[in-house]
Amino acid sequence: MEKIAQSACEQCGRNTIPLIDEPVALHELLRETEQADCRLMLQLSAEVSLQQAGTKVSSVDLLIGPEGGLSDAEAELAAATGYTAVSLGPRVMRTETAALAALAIIQALWGDLLLVQNQA
Repeated sequence: MEKIAQSACEQCGRNTIPLIDEPVALHELLRETEQADCRLMLQLSAEVSLQQAGTKVSSVDLLIGPEGGLSDAEAELAAATGYTAVSLGPRVMRTETAALAALAIIQALWGDLLLVQNQA
């Protein structure tokens, strides 16, 4: 994974390679992770859209569950540690697709991707 991340950064000109940690249990991750400015978890049933979740922040923790989503207990645990449930809409995506879609939306809304609007 680290080699893939390095190659991707080289390809897109990014000068900071993202840190890839070893897998850990969710309760350990939530207990040990330093809290970001905004903590979001994707849930199909969430009533808040990613766009409604906030404004530009300097850091975002994004929690995406496995196939089938987070269990009720996992979602409750995440909510207790400051995560807000958000939805990408009614479309069901694979975990890896949902991650990319959410990151692209976050970058477009609060990051450095340019949003092009129709000027009619």
